[in-house]
Amino acid sequence: MGKKKKSPAISEKNIFNALLGSLEYGLTIQDRDYNILFQNDFMRNHFGSSSGKCYEVYEYRDTPCKGCPVREAFRDEKSHDAERIVREPTGKLRVWLNTAIPIRNDQGEVDSCLEIVRDISSLKRMKKSIIENEARLHTLLQTIPDLIWLKNENGVYLACNETFERFFGAKEDVIVGKTDYDFVDGELADLFRENDRRAMAAGKPTCNEEWITFADDGHSALLDTIKTPMFDPEGNLVGVLGIGRDITERKRTEEEQKKLMNQLNQAQKMESMGRLAGGVAHDFNNMLSVILGRAEMLLEDTDPDQPICADLKEIKEAAQRSADVTRQLLAFARKQTIAPKVIDLNEVIENILKMLRRLIGENIELLWHPGKNLWPIKMDPSQVDQILANLSVNARDAITKEGKLIIETSNITVDKTYLDNHPGFSPGEFVQLTVSDNGCGMDQETLNNLFEPFFTTKGIDKGTGLGLATVYGIVKQNDGFINVYSEPDNGSSFKIFLSRHMFSGEQMHAKERAKAVLRGSESILIVEDEASILKMTEQMLKRLGYNVLTANRPKDAINLAREHNREIHLLLTDVVMPEMNGQDLFKSLLPIYPNLKCLFMSGYTANVIAHHGVLAKGIHYIQKPFSRQGLSSKLRDVLDDDNS
Repeated sequence: MGKKKKSPAISEKNIFNALLGSLEYGLTIQDRDYNILFQNDFMRNHFGSSSGKCYEVYEYRDTPCKGCPVREAFRDEKSHDAERIVREPTGKLRVWLNTAIPIRNDQGEVDSCLEIVRDISSLKRMKKSIIENEARLHTLLQTIPDLIWLKNENGVYLACNETFERFFGAKEDVIVGKTDYDFVDGELADLFRENDRRAMAAGKPTCNEEWITFADDGHSALLDTIKTPMFDPEGNLVGVLGIGRDITERKRTEEEQKKLMNQLNQAQKMESMGRLAGGVAHDFNNMLSVILGRAEMLLEDTDPDQPICADLKEIKEAAQRSADVTRQLLAFARKQTIAPKVIDLNEVIENILKMLRRLIGENIELLWHPGKNLWPIKMDPSQVDQILANLSVNARDAITKEGKLIIETSNITVDKTYLDNHPGFSPGEFVQLTVSDNGCGMDQETLNNLFEPFFTTKGIDKGTGLGLATVYGIVKQNDGFINVYSEPDNGSSFKIFLSRHMFSGEQMHAKERAKAVLRGSESILIVEDEASILKMTEQMLKRLGYNVLTANRPKDAINLAREHNREIHLLLTDVVMPEMNGQDLFKSLLPIYPNLKCLFMSGYTANVIAHHGVLAKGIHYIQKPFSRQGLSSKLRDVLDDDNS
């Protein structure tokens, strides 16, 4: 066998050069005069193979660089770092991190220095990009108007944005490291932690609405929150990200809009029902006029001892009750004709107290608290009677045994503060009429339907459901407002606001006294397109002693007036008729009879004589159906009025 060939020896120098040559960063060794004693392949490849002083070879300078780490290492014999921007021979700029490490000889003296040169250009670019991205992210988080916060899995705050700071009234450095228990009460903090755990357990975003009540001053806010679990790159749960939006004001606005929409719907519904009620009342009143008038005349012609007399009285009373219902319908529809006067509300109420006491019965105590120095209002006194009568009946029916009915008046100024809590009101000065009882009260469902016509909680034959609808219509017709406060078993209180009338010298009027049946002998022209009403009214006036002329059409009335050779003192005319309305007829007859007076009659209000149901001065009107006494009194009012 031949000898085994011996492997050639590898020198330490070759190993050292190979090792240094494989490095991806530069190495140089310099003496105290900055002469290059050694450089590896990395330095030769980047700066060329050259000898000399380092600042000449690498920096192309005549003197050492300012802040040179090699110089600092020789000075204090410690390692030093320095970043340098270097232009390579190719002209490309690079960022180098130079690290100088002192080298000691066998005697322990520092006579040379190792300099490690690393190209950190990519690292610097990456770092700059990270900083810029972080800045953009920070700007984004701070710009977002929502609350943003981070918590670890134990509920400790890690970070938050400025919106969160403002919401909680604390800076981020104060919030970080704390938990919800440091800001809100324990029960609420428990809820937040439970929502956090629910999101982390679900592994996906969860939505919540959370009411926050702050412990420091007790103020509350509603947050719409999204809580999202956070995971590290390995998929480990590290906490939860919270995004919250303060929706307190939005909720308040939505509730307000909902309330206003309900009010609008209610107003539209009431308006529609009002139009229907007004139309029904018009036709119904015409029929009742005949029934009531005929019943009165038959009673006048019948011996009181006759059995039929009792039947006639029942017919008359039924017709009168029906007329009351239609009057309530017109009041609700705000189409009842009224003759407003400047009144002292206290005086009007005092005149009706005796009647109200009889109405409510002996088991209910009526308490009257008139306000002092009450402002005047302008309103038809009969409407005050209607309001109080309806509210008193409701109070009576709400009290099962003994109780109290309290009527109060006062002056009140409605300002912005009041309007904030009472939408639909208008600012100004009002006289407030309050009617309260300690009866059974009402629940919210009843309150929601309270003013709707025919709505009633009473049993059959206990009520028509028009009482409060009438009150509502009267108040609205007089540009007023009404508020109701009631709770089950705690009674009810109706507050009615009537506009203050700025006194202009008009005489104050209280309720007019009732008058007896009055007679006359003047000539009256009746114009009515309903034949039955025309005939009935003619007979009624003849019985009262008047000379009567009749016509069922305006043109016939004009022809009759022209042919008549004696004075006609008064025109009694329906308001709405074919060919011509009552007012135009009156104007047509005035050239023939300059002293002619006029009394309008109708089962419905017409704009030709009334604006929004309010009679102008000098206009005389009687509502169908009317009684003989009512017609006789009204005729004498017109005929005896020198100004009409």
